[in-house]
Amino acid sequence: MPRITKTISNLAQKRNENRNEFYKMLMHSLILKDFCEDIYTLLCIHTTLEDYKLAFLLNKQLKIHFHKTKNDVSVADKKQNTSFSTYHYIDREYDFEWHLISNSCTQETVLNNNELLQSTEKKTYLINEKKNIDFFIKITGETNQPFISKTVDKINTIQEVVTSYSIDINTLKSKDFLTF
Repeated sequence: MPRITKTISNLAQKRNENRNEFYKMLMHSLILKDFCEDIYTLLCIHTTLEDYKLAFLLNKQLKIHFHKTKNDVSVADKKQNTSFSTYHYIDREYDFEWHLISNSCTQETVLNNNELLQSTEKKTYLINEKKNIDFFIKITGETNQPFISKTVDKINTIQEVVTSYSIDINTLKSKDFLTF
């Protein structure tokens, strides 16, 4: 009898250890899943302004503090590495992280053929299916519709901005470029 009791006790202990391991793995899985998917809102801006001027006017109008990041958003393809101008701001009061990202990058290539200098420009887009958009503002955090509407309205009061609006991120094919 004591041997059977000891075996049952060992089995119960192993079951509890396995259950504890299972719960630990489940906890880790949930935690990793939380970090994989950012909740963010994407605003689009149409303007002819340069990035630094737009950042300055947005700071003034929205009372935020965009600053140029050390590292721009880089996209590497088979032929070249392209960098898109990026500005960043952390709103500690509302726990939002803001990014102002240029949607286009123009690269100039200079060719030297027989003492003639020729140059060509190539324009590359971060979100290729939205070539008409000049800048994106990515606001990471849980925002609400009144906040977004108010922000868009304020951006639209900037004289040099043609228009701005929010966009459904699920409609973008290349939204992976916005994860950084």
